[in-house]
Order: sequence, then structure tokens, then C-alpha cells
Amino acid sequence: MNSVVLTGRLTRDPEVRYTQSQTAVATFTLAVDRPFSRDRENNADFIRITSFGKQAEFAEKYLNKGRLVGVSGRIQTGSYQDKDGKTVYTTDVVADRIEFLGPKSEGQASAAPQESFRRNNSPASAPSQPPVPPGFTELQEEEDDDIPF
Repeated sequence: MNSVVLTGRLTRDPEVRYTQSQTAVATFTLAVDRPFSRDRENNADFIRITSFGKQAEFAEKYLNKGRLVGVSGRIQTGSYQDKDGKTVYTTDVVADRIEFLGPKSEGQASAAPQESFRRNNSPASAPSQPPVPPGFTELQEEEDDDIPF
């Protein structure tokens, strides 16, 4: 099984490019905290995330440096030859789902929707609210009354 779930902050704004078939491809790096080490230092891993299509376009529009997000997807490895002819190996997480985490004002300059977006385009929204763009799902907040402790 190839499944990854990460929570972290964007280290920079997403970069979007388009394939020859005009499919959007967004890449960004997520800083994911590691547990404290023996000397109580806080460390992080910097993981490259890739998303495609409408999800990539929404990432470009709503995600920005410092934003706390949750990502689920799969690991994909690859390689290429650099300008010196050396083989460079890559490891990326291909995002199936990206969710905004934390308060709306945190890490963003504009008023982005407090939602998640998935590649499989399974939107869900309340009829009284504005329609959710394709590929987005609304986050459901749980109330403290439902917690059994």
C-alpha cells in the first residue's frame, strides 16, 4: 500500500505550470515537524508536494507561504539526468487531497474558503451556502458536545 498523510506549513507559494495538454501541475514544499530529538531540538522535513488539474489551480489561488495544510496522497519516485549527466533521484508526494487547517487568517493574504479539495471531484456543500467549486469538499467542524471525554 502506498499511502501518505502529512500536516505542515508551505515554505513558499505554489508554483504552477501547464503540460502540453493544458493540465495544471502545482508544486510546493511542505515543512513537516519531526518529534523532538534527545536534545529537545525541533527539526523538520521538507517534502515536495505535487498536485494536478483543478486541484493545482486551486492550490495556486488559495495556498501561500506559511499556510498550515493537511495532505494525503502517495509517494512517487523518479529520476532525471542533470546538466552534468549525473542521475538525480526524486521523491515526491502526489496529492489526492489537500485540506486547509488552522484559522482562516493564518498564513494567507486573501479570504480563501475554509475547505479541502480532492482530485476525485466529490464536492459536498449545504444548499444555503455558495456552491463549492468542483474538487472541493467542505470541512466539517465537530462540536465539543460530541466528544466523549
